[in-house]
Amino acid sequence: MHRILIVEDDFDIAEQLALFFKASGFATSHIADGALVVDWVNNNQPDAIVMDIMLPNQDGVECMKQIRQFSMVPIVMVTAKVAEADRLKGLEFGADDYVCKPFSAAELVMRIKAILRRCTPSQQEQKGVIVNEAEISIRIVGKSLALTKVEFDIFLLLYKAPSRVFSRQQILDFIQPDNFDISDRVIDSHIKNIRKKIKQLGFSAKLIGSVYGAGYRYDAQQLDT
Repeated sequence: MHRILIVEDDFDIAEQLALFFKASGFATSHIADGALVVDWVNNNQPDAIVMDIMLPNQDGVECMKQIRQFSMVPIVMVTAKVAEADRLKGLEFGADDYVCKPFSAAELVMRIKAILRRCTPSQQEQKGVIVNEAEISIRIVGKSLALTKVEFDIFLLLYKAPSRVFSRQQILDFIQPDNFDISDRVIDSHIKNIRKKIKQLGFSAKLIGSVYGAGYRYDAQQLDT
């Protein structure tokens, strides 16, 4: 049974979410104080986190930054902000998804399910790159590439079809099939993060290549450069 951590200081919202998650077969835990979140996650290792941005003592973004130092657990941020720039900022800081208030609890449960159901046991290797779907891990020539769950899913999609070009919308449909009115431009933010992390390992960021006006593709030949 997957355990979902609900980080929300509005007890009515937290209770509603807990009811929907439990009805879908999830176990839930609830924290209302941002100062308690990081240690709890480190000690309990939930399968996913739903986290409000506005929290007492420590906001959700700071919690997420600290969690990302030791865990790639899927994090869905909840906020009253609706501007796309705010969504992109949240994604760049490490969020896997971003939901704006008011939101549907049923929709949020569907989003969490969409993230978790892609965690299927499998390991693949091609040209020095090993992808383990069960562990949600990637190693490039022996070096570990630490990605968020959504970043991992994007990498996996491209990796499984070398040289095939995927449009932003195709990638968005894969990582978030119930994307509703989310702009496909959020994919650019995720790709930027993936490339930055690849470059930090000393490899070409063009391993995830772009095709002008078309989309993105996995280019294994970049490991030869």
